[in-house]
Amino acid sequence: MNIILLGYPGSGKGTQAKVLSRKLGLFHVSTGDIFREELGRKTPLGEEVAGYISAGRLVPDKLVMEVLKSRLSTETRGLLFDGFPRTVEQAEALDAWFGSRGQAIDAVIFLDVPESDVASRLGARRTCTGCGKIYNTITNPPAKENVCDACGKPLMTRDDDKPEVIARRIQVYNDQTEPLLAYYRSSGIFHRADGSKAPDAVAEELVAMLSGKP
Repeated sequence: MNIILLGYPGSGKGTQAKVLSRKLGLFHVSTGDIFREELGRKTPLGEEVAGYISAGRLVPDKLVMEVLKSRLSTETRGLLFDGFPRTVEQAEALDAWFGSRGQAIDAVIFLDVPESDVASRLGARRTCTGCGKIYNTITNPPAKENVCDACGKPLMTRDDDKPEVIARRIQVYNDQTEPLLAYYRSSGIFHRADGSKAPDAVAEELVAMLSGKP
């Protein structure tokens, strides 16, 4: 089974992707993780990606697909894409790649969360300055305020979790994603899930939704 999980930043995609990949035996595809892997191995593709990232530019669609193809070419498990594709162009390229392998995407799930909830979730996120562990002051606070449970280092609010940046991220997501959602709605494999519920309840809904898939 090949699945795409879409949703706003802060909608819980990463959390649900980890649960689903474990329960359904899928390979969790996170472009960020794959980029970091390529960078760490200093592969030619990784070096090319690094050039864009260090310059603060978006990695071009063609290069993103090249990195994904390189990493996934030998993967035999079903794939669970977390927040990818982000544009219609990427979706078309992904469809073409699956088609070349005699495969297809089985389900596209949009985690539907109200914008106000997204803003609250992102604004409540705190990141450890030491080990990088992520907390949420509302749903997953540390035992001691602003101190990491794991390593004892102070927590911080990332620049991209500040209110003015959050508003901009939501607007960018809307601009990019509305055409993408329309693309998948017409495919017959599009599903909407209530992402505003507690994480365990969302996971149950997603597993039930996918249990009837081949």
